Amino acid sequence: MGVRTRKAIGGLAILAFLLLYVGAAAKLGSMLPDQWAVRLLYYVVAGTAWGVPLIPLLGWMNRD
Repeated sequence: MGVRTRKAIGGLAILAFLLLYVGAAAKLGSMLPDQWAVRLLYYVVAGTAWGVPLIPLLGWMNRD
């Protein structure tokens, strides 16, 4: 499989993952108690955690 094909497939997979992740994070965020500290902690964690599952995919996309 060529690099261009892997990047195209990976790009579509990233878009699909992010759409699902944002929807799930927003849904869970709406269920949190109405305390600013809880929401702040949740959105800090949720806002940075999306990148962890994408690391292997990005490595696969850029493999020679």
